[in-house]
Amino acid sequence: MAAQPVDLLVIGSGITGAGIARDAAMRGIHTAIIDKGDFGGGTSSRSSRLVHGGLRYLEVGVPIHRGGRVSKIKLAAGLTLYDLMALLRNVRRHRMLGKRRTLKAEPNLRRSGLKGSGRYYDAECDDARLTLATVRSAHAHGALAANYVAMDDLERGDGRIRGARVTDLITHETYTIHARVVVNATGPWSDRLRAKEGEQPALRPTRGVHVAVPRYRLGNHGAVTVISPLDGRVMFVIPWGNLSYVGTTDTDDETDPDKARANADDVVYLLRSANALFPDARLQADDVVSTWAGIRPLLKPDNPMDPSAVSREHRILEGPSGMISIVGGKLTTFRVMAREVTDLVAKRLHEIDGRGIPARARTEQEPLPGGEVANVDVLVKEITAEGHPENVAHHLVNSYGTESAAVLRLAQADPELNQPIVPDHPALRAELVHAARREMAVTLCDLMMRRTHLFYEVMGHALPEVPVVVDLAAQELGWDGGRKASELAGYLQQIQHCMAFRDDLRP
Repeated sequence: MAAQPVDLLVIGSGITGAGIARDAAMRGIHTAIIDKGDFGGGTSSRSSRLVHGGLRYLEVGVPIHRGGRVSKIKLAAGLTLYDLMALLRNVRRHRMLGKRRTLKAEPNLRRSGLKGSGRYYDAECDDARLTLATVRSAHAHGALAANYVAMDDLERGDGRIRGARVTDLITHETYTIHARVVVNATGPWSDRLRAKEGEQPALRPTRGVHVAVPRYRLGNHGAVTVISPLDGRVMFVIPWGNLSYVGTTDTDDETDPDKARANADDVVYLLRSANALFPDARLQADDVVSTWAGIRPLLKPDNPMDPSAVSREHRILEGPSGMISIVGGKLTTFRVMAREVTDLVAKRLHEIDGRGIPARARTEQEPLPGGEVANVDVLVKEITAEGHPENVAHHLVNSYGTESAAVLRLAQADPELNQPIVPDHPALRAELVHAARREMAVTLCDLMMRRTHLFYEVMGHALPEVPVVVDLAAQELGWDGGRKASELAGYLQQIQHCMAFRDDLRP
């Protein structure tokens, strides 16, 4: 990146920055993208893991209990509107269920006062891997991508921002990246960067927290959208393998986004809400396997309002020195946001050097890495036919799609890599090598938190198996004894951060 100027420098590699880098690279714009952490390491790996149509904005939920704020008629009307907004092209159209059929679908729901429910369809996604795949697609189209590169200051020339001075946080070397246009896509950190141009804050950051608990405790068969009986907020109970996660909160939070965490109030609220709808669960703090918290970069409203009512829309701002900032928005609309920003970048490049304005990229048509085959059942059958357990096949296909073959080649070439990372979990050691070689994993936390999700999915955060992972990563990434110790220390720090709510509960 420092060797020669680029057309576009994108600062921030969450889903928004990743989408911009991909869109721009697909248009032939010479692009670089950096992040002070891992790709998607901030808000974009701490979401509700849904690409959805915003049912919460229609003020409807499922199931419906007597005395709740949403009637069955209102729910039916809302879900009809939901289908219409999808131009009737959703997976299936919604269905209204009576009490008996609701309990057949979710027998552990609270029966008292239950009137019925509505069944509708949304999309679940792995937010961290979606962001990573988007960055990798940008890279395949010629973009330069580097994680763990911190921006120290903006580089200026002729009164305009012309790049950034940066530090590689792994080697501690410093560089200057020259760019014709700079885009600030740092999410909840956006106002900090905009302040360097003297701009006023544009965000109202709020904290969203999720807790993961053993799925058998709730017994939910599918995803359930509920209205919390505690305060009437729409929230979700979503299955994730052997876990269910409950979320989310919506609390104003002006603290450092790097320090966002679940506190005791967040966890108690989520557990009480889940227990109210699934009374046999009787969840307590000790049942929490993991938590995650992210800061939403919401637009600051003109008038005071409840955090849950703040718009999830986005805005593109240009500073007096020419930096383009994208603020607000959400995962679901990231390609639209990327297209609008890249349109503006292309216009500014035309003004700078007279180049032509390229046609828009068809980002909706080209599959992301691993997404080249629509029928994943075929992939699962092929993997099981080779003798792999069905749960391993489903796990690999859900995580890697068509790139499952690359992971399996590693496993077949080395019996050690064909072993599970953690007993009774389908993730293979081969995935760690694949992540180091092909998915730009740099740290132990990259491997355990975002390339795999063992940190969140295994009770105790897979700590007994971590030394084996460290040794394997050291072989791939050339870590010495000191680096191995620092990686382990960083992982332990993340565990403490994840479970710090328990300290809050102690008298």
